[in-house]
Amino acid sequence: MNHSPLQAERIKFKPTLPAVLKNGAAAIKVKIGKPTKSVADQAKIKAMFPNTYGMPEITFTKGKNAEASKKVIKMAVVLSGGQAPGGHNVIAGILDGLKKANAKNKLYGFLGGPSGILENKFVEITPKLMADYRNTGGFDLIQSGRTKIETPEQLKTAKENILKNKFNALVIIGGDDSNTNAAVIAEYFKQEGVKVNVIGVPKTIDGDLKNSQIETSFGFDTATKIYAELVGNICRDVNSARKYWHFVRLMGRSASHITLEVALKTHPNITLIGEEVLAQKKTLSQIVNDIAKVVVDRSKAGKNFGVVLVPEGLIEFIPEMKSLISALNDLLADNEAKLSKLNTIKEKKAFIISKLPKNLAALMESLPEGIANQLMLDRDPHGNVQVSLIETEKLLIEMLKTKLKELKKAGKYNGKFSTITHFFGYEGRCGIPSTFDATYTYALGYNAAVLALNDCSGYLSSVRNLTKKTDAWVCGGIPLTMMMNVEKRKGKDKPVIRKALVELKGKPFNFLKKNREDWAKNDRYTFPGPIQYFGPSVVTEMTTITLLLEHK
Repeated sequence: MNHSPLQAERIKFKPTLPAVLKNGAAAIKVKIGKPTKSVADQAKIKAMFPNTYGMPEITFTKGKNAEASKKVIKMAVVLSGGQAPGGHNVIAGILDGLKKANAKNKLYGFLGGPSGILENKFVEITPKLMADYRNTGGFDLIQSGRTKIETPEQLKTAKENILKNKFNALVIIGGDDSNTNAAVIAEYFKQEGVKVNVIGVPKTIDGDLKNSQIETSFGFDTATKIYAELVGNICRDVNSARKYWHFVRLMGRSASHITLEVALKTHPNITLIGEEVLAQKKTLSQIVNDIAKVVVDRSKAGKNFGVVLVPEGLIEFIPEMKSLISALNDLLADNEAKLSKLNTIKEKKAFIISKLPKNLAALMESLPEGIANQLMLDRDPHGNVQVSLIETEKLLIEMLKTKLKELKKAGKYNGKFSTITHFFGYEGRCGIPSTFDATYTYALGYNAAVLALNDCSGYLSSVRNLTKKTDAWVCGGIPLTMMMNVEKRKGKDKPVIRKALVELKGKPFNFLKKNREDWAKNDRYTFPGPIQYFGPSVVTEMTTITLLLEHK
């Protein structure tokens, strides 16, 4: 494999293990904690997971555990869902944890995500193969996929393939949906009497898979550093040219953690947080009015420029837009035949508006033509609006232009409003992991191997105390069912790991709130620069501001 000079040097990096893991599984004892319960809907979750519900939290301590090194196991690993920096180091940690316990242990990777389990496609991950992928970005060693193993037929096929290949354990590296799937598989295997340990590992750049035991999901640190470098560069450019408003949409559909972290790193003039919009029940026009006020105030100070951060999922947090999208989903499905007979978009739009309640019809008419058309025409395979494709930053700009024209006519604004838009998403998913993520993911993988060697099925690998030195990190596992609640999906109760949204009473958001007015008026931009892999630890080992504030 060809490597750039940075890759070649980065491969040589050796992550430091937490003190409790350093001597391997044979020197690790399992400390059993108190029984657990799900975060909500306890009776329903218990009924759905009778064999794995209520298991205790587990913490690892130093001590003799000869049984762990006597076992010879074949473990399989699968990458599930979107990419996140550090996935390869999770696999490296698993491999090293297995080999440290017993050189005869073997690791295999299912190819292409969970579909690889169903298609029985896998490759042995040897130390030689792993050597080229340590500390690298991407998931290209075994690739990923979004297949879910949840139907009776899929579960049966997975069981048959796992047993046929004599695997003793399965590690699923993924986000909230993927680890919900891990819980389903763990429960099914126990129900079927299949002695295969299923372990989850928390991955997602969105940062929405966390709680007191999972302080952060891996990849969030690296991705937000990549985005913050880009936003910081834009801040410096805007402060140099002084003639553009830059609107930056950032990945993170279901939560605004990425946007909040990038704001804390760069201090833009305006930061929209979806969870705040929802809590305050703001309308689209109110959001536009808020932005317009900052634009006008800065213009009066001679500053016809600025930076606005917009979370990808903002539209779904605006109550009226959520209602409109829901109504459109129903109307388009119920009137598919009638709409197919209409020839133009204009006719279709008029028909839909005639069917909407008065308030939603007015909202639809107020939207820029391109966005309204997108809401009607861009559908997913289920016939629903593809919210992630909506260019929210362009919607806001078009509505702002209309608002600013009104203010000009009224003599309340006399500035210039020139805009540039950006969307930063895929740029951050496969970056070379930061030192924090490289170390954290390696520990998560090693920890997952120890969980499997101790027959801890149905657990999520947990490494915490992350703002301290690596030696002091606390390792163990938490039951996957502990993180679950029930949601209605297509009219049916479905168990899901609860997404962690931005906490409006939390320290990170309150820091933004405290500084928001100052950052809006003044140019307090900060410039994080690129991720540093070599040099003083103060820049190579720093983690997210979110994590530092949460543990302050």
